Amino acid sequence: MSAADFVQEGAAVDYTPEADLPAGSVVVQGELVGITKHDIKANVLGAISVEGVFDVAKDPAISVSAGAKVYWDATAGQSVTTATGNKLLGKAVLSAGTNTPTVRVRLSQ
Repeated sequence: MSAADFVQEGAAVDYTPEADLPAGSVVVQGELVGITKHDIKANVLGAISVEGVFDVAKDPAISVSAGAKVYWDATAGQSVTTATGNKLLGKAVLSAGTNTPTVRVRLSQ
């Protein structure tokens, strides 16, 4: 057997959730963060996107500059700009001011 065999392109990776997940759910697996594009039923193989651009819920108390690193705060269920205790989601592709509910993020791992 070779040291590595190609499996898939990698824009999405297989994922089987323990509970039903609606489209748009942010999934954290260790240091890997992805987003569901479609509903996934519990214990059924689906996929999470690990590439692409998504509008993601953000802390409305913060502003985010285009190009800034964006992190996922799993406890609060929203994106933030604080790395400590959170997982890297990607980089903002548009600025988002305070009192806006989302920020547009290009996923990057």
